[in-house]
Amino acid sequence: MIQLGIIGLGTMGANLARNAARNGANVILYNRTPEKTDLFMKSYGKEGSFAPCKSFGEFTKAFGGRKAILMMVDAGEAVDKVVEGLVPFLRENDILIDGGNSHYSDTERRAAALKEKNIQFIGMGISGGEEGALNGPSMMPGGDADAFAFLEPLFTSMAANDGAGGKCVAYVGPGGSGHFVKMVHNGIEYALMQLIAECYDLLKNLGGFDNEGLSEIFVAWNESDELHSYLAEITAKIFTKKEKDNYVIDLIADAAEQKGTGKWTTQAAL
Repeated sequence: MIQLGIIGLGTMGANLARNAARNGANVILYNRTPEKTDLFMKSYGKEGSFAPCKSFGEFTKAFGGRKAILMMVDAGEAVDKVVEGLVPFLRENDILIDGGNSHYSDTERRAAALKEKNIQFIGMGISGGEEGALNGPSMMPGGDADAFAFLEPLFTSMAANDGAGGKCVAYVGPGGSGHFVKMVHNGIEYALMQLIAECYDLLKNLGGFDNEGLSEIFVAWNESDELHSYLAEITAKIFTKKEKDNYVIDLIADAAEQKGTGKWTTQAAL
C-alpha cells in the first residue's frame, strides 16, 4: 500500500486526503492545529486508512519507507516554514510536494535548495476546487521526474477522467513548471470570467434581459460547440438561483477579489 502524507487539513487538503484513501493509499495526516486533525478523524476516519499525527517527528516516523508528503498550506512563508520543519526528518530521495498556488519562482528556489540535500521536490497545480479535490481534480505536477514516476499511479487514480479515456494528470516539466502551468490556467480562467461579467453587464443593462432570460442565453451558449464550458454552465445556473423570493445574483456585492495568480500571469507575459 502506497503511503501519502498530507500536511494541512483545510477544505482542499482534507478532500485530497479522502480521495487518496479511497484510491488505496495509507494517508498520514498532520495539521498545525491538532483540533482540525481530530475533527477530520471524527468526520471521515472510517472512510479509509488514516494515521493522524501531532508533530513532524510522529508524522515522518509513520512512514514505512520512502516518504511522499503533500503540503496543502498557504503559498509563501507558510510553505517555507513547513519545508524547514520537515527537512531534519527527511532522507535521500524523500519527496515533498507543494500543492498550493505558489509562485513558480519560489518553487524553483525551493527545488534547488532541496536538491542540495538530495530531497526531491514537486510543485503541483491542482484545479477543480473542493468537489474536484474529493472526486477527481486536474493535477499539473512539475519538478523531479523520478518523484513523479513514483507517485504517478496514485495521482492517476485520484485524478478526474478527461472524457476521452484518459486522466487529468500529466508531468509538465522540471522545476517550477507545474506552478507556472497552473498560474497560466488561472490567468486564462480569470480573463474568461471577466468576459462573462461584461456579457452580463451589456445584456442586462443595454439589452434589458431579466435573470431568466440571461440564463436562457447562457444555456444556449453552453449547448454550442464553440462556447460550451463549465463556466458558462454554472453561470446559467447562477442566474436562476434564489434565496426565498430573491435572485442571488441581485444580492451579490459588485466587488471582486483575487488570489494573485492572474496578476502573476500578466507580469510573466510582460
